[in-house]
Amino acid sequence: MHPGAHNAITDVPGIRVGHATRDETDWLTGTTVVVPPVGTVGGVDVRGGGPGTRETDLLDPRNLVDAVDAVVLSGGSAYGLSTADGVMAALADEGRGWQVGRPGEIVPIVPAAILFDLDRAGTWRHHPGPDEGRAAYLAASDGPVDEGGVGAGTGARAGGLRGGIGSASLVLDSGITVGAVVAVNAVGSPLLPSGELLGARHLLDGEVVVPQPDPVAVQGHWQRQAAEAQALQAGTATTLAVVATDATLDKAGCARLAGVAHDGFARALSPVHTAFDGDTVFALATGGRQGPTPFELVALQTAAADCVSRAIVRAVLAARTVDRTDEGGLRLPGYRETISRGS
Repeated sequence: MHPGAHNAITDVPGIRVGHATRDETDWLTGTTVVVPPVGTVGGVDVRGGGPGTRETDLLDPRNLVDAVDAVVLSGGSAYGLSTADGVMAALADEGRGWQVGRPGEIVPIVPAAILFDLDRAGTWRHHPGPDEGRAAYLAASDGPVDEGGVGAGTGARAGGLRGGIGSASLVLDSGITVGAVVAVNAVGSPLLPSGELLGARHLLDGEVVVPQPDPVAVQGHWQRQAAEAQALQAGTATTLAVVATDATLDKAGCARLAGVAHDGFARALSPVHTAFDGDTVFALATGGRQGPTPFELVALQTAAADCVSRAIVRAVLAARTVDRTDEGGLRLPGYRETISRGS
């Protein structure tokens, strides 16, 4: 197996990703939209104890709708679910959606999930809305995916460090491609006690340079993290992911792919699925290739989880320190500037 050309979810043919980033004064939030080809099948697996979601019931294999037009990942907590309105409007303008009546009478199918980043730049009600959703949709491309503090990962943090967006892909020996994009905003830490990244062992050879942790910096980080943990409140974190493949899967197969992909969270963050997180994984199958054999299906599910782990590591490595304390907000220290030696 090897990564695709971009080492991103956009290596799955037809998948596009766009970000809307609000990081100006008093803002630190954003939205990420994944746009699949027409006819893409979707599934979801929600495991965190504090989820914020929209239209996920439609993806239940027992229910009618069998295609997804876009998936939205957003900051802003429950307020951020309104970003899907902007995506729906943009899709409707293009004539894409579930046909419910005469020509033009359509309803775009846009599942969404949110993470908590309110007040991280000092202003509680500064959150993404329909305008950011539309902007992210219109920015969607099939090129490299911007990583770090962008889109839904703009105001994210993970275990006392700045979180962010990461993406990764694999092309299987069968020719099937799978990729993931992750917005990392976890209560759990991406670090081992030594300061090394928990998920780094899942990176491919030469994929990204991983700096060595500085022992003094690591000790200071854990001391700060212990103090921050005392102030945690339920529902104030959440890691979100979308995995996509060009294999043909039905809704039940997508739900299972999303479920196995959650293993990627557990390999790169600890703990996961807590009462404080709303951890959610969406899975998309474009149907560009035939359905996998049973052994290919296992390889696909395994690769999806590996892509999620690698995307988490890439997100943490790409996220740079942001300091909004002068605005009444928070300082989110980046791994490279805070933990590692000489970077």
